[in-house]
Amino acid sequence: MNDQMLHSVTNYECYKGFYSSFNSMNFFEIAHSLLQQFGPDDWSLYKGKHLFNFVDNHDVARIATLLSNKKHLPLIYAMLFAVPGIPCIYYGSEWGAEGAKNPGSDASLRPCFENPEFNELTKLISACANAHKNSQALCYGNFMSLLLTNRQFIFERAYGNERVLVAINTDSVPFSANFNANAGRARDLLTGQIHDFGGGSELPPYSAQYWEIY
Repeated sequence: MNDQMLHSVTNYECYKGFYSSFNSMNFFEIAHSLLQQFGPDDWSLYKGKHLFNFVDNHDVARIATLLSNKKHLPLIYAMLFAVPGIPCIYYGSEWGAEGAKNPGSDASLRPCFENPEFNELTKLISACANAHKNSQALCYGNFMSLLLTNRQFIFERAYGNERVLVAINTDSVPFSANFNANAGRARDLLTGQIHDFGGGSELPPYSAQYWEIY
């Protein structure tokens, strides 16, 4: 991938990191890959580039099949649309279609669907896509880790004067996040709700927020 050849390539390193981090409850894995690719250090591999990000496609098992905890399905899509790169959705997976990769045939990964389906997952993905489309920070911003544990990850995307903090809690219990946000208030791009950092930052169970600082 370079400016004289391909402008983007599939990001298989982060593909593995996405589902593996959720299944092993170890966000350090995906954080390592993202910082290596897009982090603030000068040696990061793809700073300013836009890799093709995905959580499943026509060659691998569908993410709804791979994830061991189905409550993580909305959260992995929230991460997909928030990290640097171009988010891609495989047809049918937006409503949680399942499919395992079988030896000798990929037919189970490429079924025909009579009609699209609409559920809470499609609503969440639509909200993520809308937030990404309308945010310069999410489309083009740098990447910086602010808080990292095995089960929680808060990172910043910033572009010009626009800042978005992305907070994900994979745990079944709330998490009190203590980190230096250097911010007063924010609007959640997914829900429109206002968040006041002066009142603390408790992350609800199985939750994702896109906090746009203002």
